[in-house]
Amino acid sequence: MAAVSDWTERHRPTSESHLEGNENQRQKIRKWLDDWKTGIPKNKAILLVGPPGVGKTTIARAIAQDMGWNVIELNASDARNAASIRKAATKGATHRSLFFSPEENDKKTLILIDEVDHLTGGLRSVSESRINDAIKVNLDNSDNVQLKGDTGGKAELLKLLAETKQPVILACNEVMGLWGKSSNWRSTRERFQRLLVTINFERASKEALRNIARRVLKAESMDYDSDAIEAIVSNNPGDLRALVRDLQVICSSDINSIDKETVLEYVQTGDRDVSVEVFPGLAKLYKSNTALDAIKLGISIDKSPAELLNWIHWNNPSIFTNAEAIDRGNSALCQASKMLMAMYENTAHRSWYWSSQISGLAASVVNQQDLSGKLYPSYPNFLRRNSTQGRSTIINRLSEITGASKSSVREELLPLLIALHSESSEVGNIDDFTISIDLGLTGNEHAALCGLPKTRKSTKELVSRYNLVESEKSKLIQKNLDEKQVDDVVQVEDQQPKKGQRTLF
Repeated sequence: MAAVSDWTERHRPTSESHLEGNENQRQKIRKWLDDWKTGIPKNKAILLVGPPGVGKTTIARAIAQDMGWNVIELNASDARNAASIRKAATKGATHRSLFFSPEENDKKTLILIDEVDHLTGGLRSVSESRINDAIKVNLDNSDNVQLKGDTGGKAELLKLLAETKQPVILACNEVMGLWGKSSNWRSTRERFQRLLVTINFERASKEALRNIARRVLKAESMDYDSDAIEAIVSNNPGDLRALVRDLQVICSSDINSIDKETVLEYVQTGDRDVSVEVFPGLAKLYKSNTALDAIKLGISIDKSPAELLNWIHWNNPSIFTNAEAIDRGNSALCQASKMLMAMYENTAHRSWYWSSQISGLAASVVNQQDLSGKLYPSYPNFLRRNSTQGRSTIINRLSEITGASKSSVREELLPLLIALHSESSEVGNIDDFTISIDLGLTGNEHAALCGLPKTRKSTKELVSRYNLVESEKSKLIQKNLDEKQVDDVVQVEDQQPKKGQRTLF
C-alpha cells in the first residue's frame, strides 16, 4: 500500500469529471458559473446547503478549476469579521487584474466562504473607518485597532453579495444557522435570499459510493471483490468523506486485497472512523447522557485529541449554566491534558487516545442539568488564523523569547497564559501584572491577553493601573542600575594609584 497520508485530501477531486453524486446540483452550479463568462448574473451568489461529507465545497472548487479560475476560501478557522471579508473581496479584484489580461474577459476569481451557518453575530454593520483601520492593522502587524471574531461579518457579507463583481459561493450544513436564532431571523433570511440562489445537496447515492470506492482502491493498487464494495457501501449513510476514511483504515494493515470478511470485521468492531463535523458533533456531545455515548462521540469528532480539548475548554463556560459543572469539566480536562503530556514522557502512546475519551466526558456527564433547545458551539478565538484579538504581537514576542514556533505558542503556551489572566477562569487574575511585565508587554497587550474589550471603561482603568505598576517597576530597576553604576565608579576610583606612585603602564 502507498505511504499513509490523509486519503480524503489525496483523492479529493480536482476536476468535475472525477465527481460523483448530486448531478442536478452540479449542473446548476456550472450553469451559474458559465453565466459569469458573459457578464454579471442577477444573483451574484449561491448558497450550498447540505449535510457534511457530501462534497459541497469540493464540487465548487473542481468546477472552478476546470474553468481555470482562482479560488479564495474562508472557513470557520479564519477570522471572518468585516475586515477579513472585505480583504477577500479585494483579493478577488486583485487576482483579476494581476493574473489575467484584458482579453481574458471570462476569467474570474471565485470567493468561497464555507460554514456560514457558524458565522456569529447579527446584521449590525461596522463603520468604514474601523474596517479600513483593521485591514491596515493586519497588514502592519500592529495592535492599535481590532475587530473581534466575526464582528460585522454578516453585514459585510450582505454588502459583498450586493456589490461583488466576482462570483461568491457560500456553503453550510444547516441554513438556520445563517439566518440566526433571534426573533427577526425571517428578516435576515429575506435580505440574503434577495441576493442569492439556494441549492440543496443530498446524501450520495449507493452507486456514487461504489464508483468512488472502486476509484480509490484502484489508485491505491488494492485488489478487492464486489462483495467487499457492497459491504462497505451498505454501512455508509451517503457520506463521501467517511467512505474514503473507512477505506484508508481498512487498507492500513499489511494487506494487498480486501474481501467481504475484512470489511465486516472492521464494521463490527465499532471502531469505524465515521467522522462527525465539529459543530454538530459538539452539539450532540454536550447532550449525551451516558459516558459510553460521550466517549464514542468524542472519538468521532473530526479533531485531534489536543484540538478537541481546546474546543471543549473554550465552549464549556458558554454552554454550561452551572458553575459546579464547569469546575468538574475543568478537572477532567486537566486529566486529558496530562494524558497528552504522557505521550512525550514515555511510550504510553495510547494516552493520546485516552485524552479524547476524557475530553468527551468533560463536555457531557460532568453536567447534571439538561441542556434544552439548540446548542451553538463556537470556534475558539485563540485558534483562529489571522485572529484580530490583539494577540499577534504577544505570540511573536513569546516565540522570540522561547525559541518555539508561532503555532506552538498559539496552541500550547498562549492558552495557559489566557487561563491565568482570564476573568472567566477560576485561577485567572487580570490584576496580576507580573508575567506580562516580565514579558515586556504593553498595557493594551495585557488587556488583550485577559480577553477584555478595549472600549470598556474598566479595561481602560486596568491599562492605567498596569502602566503605573510598570512605570514604578521601571523606575526601581533604573534606580538599582544607577546605584550599581555609582558603586562601580567608586570601586574604580579606589583602585586609582596614589599621587606620586609609579605604575608600570
